[in-house]
Amino acid sequence: MDIRLTAEQMSAALQTSLKENIWQEEDTALIFYDLDFLKKRIAYIKGLFPAETLHAVAAKANPLPRVLQTLRPLGVGLEAATMSEAWLGQKCGYGADRIVYDSPAKTAEELRYALERGWHINADNFSELERIDHILKISPSQSAIGLRVNPRVGMGAIALTSVAGDYSKFGLPLDELGDEIIAAYGRYPWLNSIHVHVGSQGCGLEQLLNGTRKALDFAEKINKSVRRGEDAPAVRWFDMGGGMPAAYHPDEPRFTLEDYSAGLRRVCPELFEGRYRLITEFGRFVHANSGWTASKVEYVKSYGGKKTAVIHVGADLLMRRCYMPESWYHHLSVCDARGRLKTGRDKSPYTIAGPLCFNGDLIARDIELPPIEAGDFLLVHDTGAYTLSMWSRHTSRLIPAVWGYEEDSAFRLLKKRESLEDLYRFWR
Repeated sequence: MDIRLTAEQMSAALQTSLKENIWQEEDTALIFYDLDFLKKRIAYIKGLFPAETLHAVAAKANPLPRVLQTLRPLGVGLEAATMSEAWLGQKCGYGADRIVYDSPAKTAEELRYALERGWHINADNFSELERIDHILKISPSQSAIGLRVNPRVGMGAIALTSVAGDYSKFGLPLDELGDEIIAAYGRYPWLNSIHVHVGSQGCGLEQLLNGTRKALDFAEKINKSVRRGEDAPAVRWFDMGGGMPAAYHPDEPRFTLEDYSAGLRRVCPELFEGRYRLITEFGRFVHANSGWTASKVEYVKSYGGKKTAVIHVGADLLMRRCYMPESWYHHLSVCDARGRLKTGRDKSPYTIAGPLCFNGDLIARDIELPPIEAGDFLLVHDTGAYTLSMWSRHTSRLIPAVWGYEEDSAFRLLKKRESLEDLYRFWR
């Protein structure tokens, strides 16, 4: 399938949105989702893994209820990093057998709630296992329960999104605590799953494969050491996490999902032989390339040989881009006031400035773009994941409206524009 939406596709959708008058007078920016692209991405993922795989899409990448409701009929699940994300999934109709609860800081009450409903739970540490055991002695559960392990396969290119180095706040290291982990599987007959996640954007293919193989080797070791009943393995579920990079930069990704799947078949064939029930937790890869943002250009300033275009999204929507520009990239395109794509290059470089009240609120510095005028639209590519879900409340910016579209249907409002009354209720 297509890796990402093109500038031409976004321009065409922008022109249609202008013709259909979805832009209101107060709209200075809108967020868009190509729902056809999103559905094709899910079909693409499902086609490369065993049919019984539970693809639990990470809600933290995009928690919009109408998007979660669009995904649910496609047969996927929901990975929740917090109780509130799990509640969103429940509210959006995800069955208990399709919610994977991964928070590293679960309270006793949250665990009790999850166990009562039969969610799949991944515990983070030995103390959490003890807490679960205490609850289960009082009230049995249908939940599949796993333990998160750290295979220690090193850091990726982006340290803050790599979680399999020598130190990680998540899980337990296999090499250091292996005997204790095996003992836990022997001690708790309800512990029947294992969970590993190497990292997100910036992790290479061999690193992901190596991490999965190490965790799988350990699962095999557990199953040789711990038997339950006649030939019943202790570990029956294998949660391989997410980690497949999304395409942001023109030379990304350096490997495809076909490469990843083929590598897993080669290195971890047991995951494709029916010996384990497989879970994935793709989030960024599902959502990132299906979304984009259009902002009106409010001003263009020129001095010191540089031009600054001031737009209506910045570090509020693109926090990682503004704070860590060396690690996070978003391609930019320029359209005129009618939505038509501009071409060519201005002789002077542009800095693209957001609306927040600090000097680091810059989406791009000194880049070549077509000539920009006030009233044009700046398109920010690949904003479908970890953008709106990380919205910053600095300077009390109002969240823009979010629209979805499909080839054979009208634009659909996914989230209304935040009002001043909504803002007041938030801060009150």
